[in-house]
Amino acid sequence: MKLSELIKNIKIKEIINNRETDITGVSYNSKTIQKGEIFVCLKGENSDGHDYAKMAVDNGASALFCEKQLELAVPQVIVESTRHQIADLAAAFYEYPSKKINLIGVTGTNGKTTVTHLIQRIIEDAKHKCSLIGTLGYKMSGNDTYHDAKHTTPQAPELQKTLKMMCDNNIDYVAMEVSSHALEQNRVGCCDFNGAVFTNLTQDHLDYHITMNNYFEAKALLFKSLKAGGFAVINNDDDYAERFKNVVPDGVTIYSYGIKNEADIMASNIEFSIHGAKFDCRINGTVKKINLQMNGMFSVYNALAALCAGIAAGFCADICIKALEETKSVDGRFEIVNKQPLVIVDYAHTPDGLLNVLKAARELTPKDSNLICMFGCGGDRDATKRPKMGKIAQESADIVVVTSDNPRSEDPQLIISDILAGIKTVNTQTVYVEPDRKTAISMLKNIAKENDVVVLAGKGHEDYQILKDKTIHFDDREEARKVFATNSPINV
Repeated sequence: MKLSELIKNIKIKEIINNRETDITGVSYNSKTIQKGEIFVCLKGENSDGHDYAKMAVDNGASALFCEKQLELAVPQVIVESTRHQIADLAAAFYEYPSKKINLIGVTGTNGKTTVTHLIQRIIEDAKHKCSLIGTLGYKMSGNDTYHDAKHTTPQAPELQKTLKMMCDNNIDYVAMEVSSHALEQNRVGCCDFNGAVFTNLTQDHLDYHITMNNYFEAKALLFKSLKAGGFAVINNDDDYAERFKNVVPDGVTIYSYGIKNEADIMASNIEFSIHGAKFDCRINGTVKKINLQMNGMFSVYNALAALCAGIAAGFCADICIKALEETKSVDGRFEIVNKQPLVIVDYAHTPDGLLNVLKAARELTPKDSNLICMFGCGGDRDATKRPKMGKIAQESADIVVVTSDNPRSEDPQLIISDILAGIKTVNTQTVYVEPDRKTAISMLKNIAKENDVVVLAGKGHEDYQILKDKTIHFDDREEARKVFATNSPINV
């Protein structure tokens, strides 16, 4: 694509060294940039892409997308904000792929991954091709292989490239997780969403957003971007429901779901067992029985969100329900990895997420048995949630094992101290502390009795542990299977 063609619809301040040149791609990595690509000088929290522009040019960049003039001989497109305009550039290069596909965005603190997977299953059962983009990576329709996407919502060049590839493969729909970071940083700029789904809003990412109001405003951007003819699906039981409804533009149809508050689609008479959750579902006055293979109240909410989205997108309720009933748990989401004791691995890494998972696990805990919770908190992330999660763990479980969860550059012991600040009494019979996560899981062999229920929270599908100086392979599911497959005692 010619540079002039690429930038014709982009708001620019000026062009330095203006001359026609061929652009072969969009990149913001000076090390991996390919010959002929335009280099975007992104300003991050810890670095400034303008400092790497010369390296990018030396490595083959044919032009720069920047916020100031640099002493380099290649064409330089000067804009107000590269971070907020990289999406415009990427969408233009890949010829605005979201305009040619039905794009459904799912946002919220918890449930995004499960809801997108459920929506994909519904759409594919309705005989349409639906691909998926989210925390586990991106997955093409009809293929169970995930491709690493680095972020819950990829940066704009990767996202637009992925959407273009999906269009080229004649994909009809894409279900995409949309994170608050992606919305605030405009990674999803120039994406035309046909529909948006809101799951819930509870504390998370306050190290980045600072306040819950800022967090809400970031999430709200997805709904503000909807065009007339689209749909918005709202969890009517969430405290922020009305605020989300109020930002939906005219001409966008609002659908609601819930359990406590009146909504378009509602669940009642909910029952849980080792086999899953079953409930009555009222859809526009008609009541249908639903039997999920997934468990926990959060799974009921996730199913309602996906069902609501499916109906909003125009699919038959019976097809949607059948798809939900045939879906097993998503990797690392209330995933059962051992039966006796019952060991559950879940991604819950927020106060609300942990509380919901422990509530669901309590429903499966026999009367005279213990609910055991092992968890940690991530380093270099919102520290205010650590004591809250400690308090929730102690109040919701009978035994708590505090350990590490991606400590990153922080001292694991200091993170654990923050968690313990929320625990009233550190009784050595009910509260265990072990910074090494592998050892902590091994300890559970002696702590858990045959009929107990064990929740390993925080990492879910992740198969790594991020330490100060390296990232190592580590998977809660693998470790738990090893520990509970052997009868050899482990000293506690």
